[in-house]
Amino acid sequence: MSGRKIIAICQTGGEFVTSNDGTLCYNGGDAHAMDIDEETHFEEFKSEIAEMWNCDINVMSIKYLLPANKRTLISISNDKDLKRMITYHGSSITADIFVLPGEVVAAQGVSNMPASRSSRTTASEAVLPFEQPMDTPIDIAVDKGFPCISFETKHHKATKEWENIITGVNQRFGSAHEFRETLRKYSIAHGFAYVLKKNDPLRVTAKCKSEGCPWRIHASRLSTTPFFCIKKMNPEHTCEGSVVTSGYQATTSWVASIIKDKLRESPNYKPKDIAEDFKRDYGIELKYAQAWRGKEIAREQLQGSYEEAYSQLPLFCEKIMETNPGSFATFTTKDDSSFHCLFVSFHASICGFNQGCRPLLFLDSTPLNSKYQGMLLSATSADGNDDIFPVAFAIVDAETDDNWRWFLIQLRSSVSTSRSITFVADIKKGLRESIADVFENAYHGYCLRYITENFKKVSHEVKRLLITEFYDAAYAPRLDGFLRSMEGIKSISPEAYNWILEIKPEHWANAYFGGARFNHMISNFGESFYTWVSEAHELPITQLVDAVRGRIMELIYTRRVHCNECLTRLTPAMEERLQKETLKAHSLQVLFSPGTTFEVRGDSIYVVDIDRWDCTCKDWQITGLPCSHAIAVFDCIGRSPYDYCSRYFTIESYRLTYLESINPVPNHDKSVENSPQAAVKVTPPPTRRAPGRPKMKRAGSQIVIKRQLQCSKCKCLGHNKTTCKDAL
Repeated sequence: MSGRKIIAICQTGGEFVTSNDGTLCYNGGDAHAMDIDEETHFEEFKSEIAEMWNCDINVMSIKYLLPANKRTLISISNDKDLKRMITYHGSSITADIFVLPGEVVAAQGVSNMPASRSSRTTASEAVLPFEQPMDTPIDIAVDKGFPCISFETKHHKATKEWENIITGVNQRFGSAHEFRETLRKYSIAHGFAYVLKKNDPLRVTAKCKSEGCPWRIHASRLSTTPFFCIKKMNPEHTCEGSVVTSGYQATTSWVASIIKDKLRESPNYKPKDIAEDFKRDYGIELKYAQAWRGKEIAREQLQGSYEEAYSQLPLFCEKIMETNPGSFATFTTKDDSSFHCLFVSFHASICGFNQGCRPLLFLDSTPLNSKYQGMLLSATSADGNDDIFPVAFAIVDAETDDNWRWFLIQLRSSVSTSRSITFVADIKKGLRESIADVFENAYHGYCLRYITENFKKVSHEVKRLLITEFYDAAYAPRLDGFLRSMEGIKSISPEAYNWILEIKPEHWANAYFGGARFNHMISNFGESFYTWVSEAHELPITQLVDAVRGRIMELIYTRRVHCNECLTRLTPAMEERLQKETLKAHSLQVLFSPGTTFEVRGDSIYVVDIDRWDCTCKDWQITGLPCSHAIAVFDCIGRSPYDYCSRYFTIESYRLTYLESINPVPNHDKSVENSPQAAVKVTPPPTRRAPGRPKMKRAGSQIVIKRQLQCSKCKCLGHNKTTCKDAL
């Protein structure tokens, strides 16, 4: 025998007993031990057991208990089940096997189903080994030819502790509310419905909802005390006591009290999951609306209300600037005092961008799926290691041209404008005009992704070819490469060619672009920042901002530790890129000249001007790192390529980026009334959830591209095989 070995303790002749906690114990009988492994065949195993106890092999059944679940019996009926049993026991040396000859009447909770995932049963289910009375409800399902019959259970695992929550007359409670909540749990645990005959702060009387059932309870307040006491109780039920599955007993406040702890641990606890958990644990079928409202109440109890958060916004902004001097936190409201815009930029982010980051900003937006909707506008940059560096963000009621302009005005007040900043952003008209108006000498690089989204009404293959050629044209560092790719677009679709040329190439093509975008062509550079927001988008506005602040604070600290450990002159990412270019330089030939201009030969001829930091391949100017041609020149004249790298890629600039820290913002004191901000009133914006399916985000105007004919014989464009001259 080979493989993992386990000792099977085979037992028979005893009986199963169900403990108070629902676990199964096997008492009495005989036991024998035998070795089995993963290569043991089920028929051999079964034959040996039959021979051991001289029983009929055709009628006996073999079962086992899961190591971590003593409430479930699993059947072994084939080789796969036997191997699965060995796997389930992990590192255990032994496994308890129960041999049940014939049709054995199992204890409550014992299953005779095969060991398939869909046919396992729990302690609340049982096999039908004898004739069942007709008034007992049963559920019948067919799985792989086996009838799976389970009885509706009256007691659920989660309600076990509620069965004795009401003990009887003279039991005291802190208030009428506490008594009502206790009564609710008691009825759920015992599976009956009740109606309140009297219900006021002084007395509560309830009776069983079933007609003629004598169960009744009466409690009232003890005089001169706040306590509630049970005065009368008839605990007897004459009704059938079928399980009450409707959710009328579960008020939204009660649902909230049950799920509060789990919601604290799992903020993304969905209403659908809440309803499923209640049905499984309490036997109550909640409607989706009940689960959703219960979640909202629990969330408000844990996090505070959305409305309160808007009212706290003035003091919260004041607290940000107080704890982080030099930061910007400002907001605006509409004429009716409803929220309009909020702008936040921390001092550490401002200093990091001004001192260590490239003058490059990515503008993008992401929706907020909170109660009051809204959009988050963001400005992120790239640090020396080409990682995201958040600079500023804003929460606005809607993404409009006016709100983008307001955001840019606040951004201009925050960051230094002594450098010409390059923006990578959408092509939309509002941004195009606002960037030019708000920031002087700025460059606007269009996001390629937004442009390619307008390739509509073409086949998938044609669109793929268009996007490939368009990206090649945009990334091409030289004019000849750009023109070559544009000719490729023209051969695929003249309409697309003409439309692309209407979008000025100086805003999206490296060959024409005047700013420094360092080969970053897409505005969604800050995807990790949007991930932070998506994880907290359901929080009230002040908590959402504080959650983002906490993530930026952690990021700055982690990066600061990382850059202090670096021993190279450049950041790790740029050091790796420089080494790759150095390897390429070894195969190049340099022709000397008396000045600072050199001729470099490889697959082509390039001219390098080391004083102007220029090469005719244009990679040096675009990326900020010396190209392989320039490095070949430096090797010949004995200079270091590190002296010709952009200063933004050095470890010194990297450390300056993360020099400052973001300080925690403590919870403000609601009793503060001396602050002038306390008198400012802010209310939530009007909820504008559009009916129907949300519209897709569109970028600029749409272009409809007509697909050109392609001959299936000569593969040329402009005709088909019928009119092909070559075929004729």
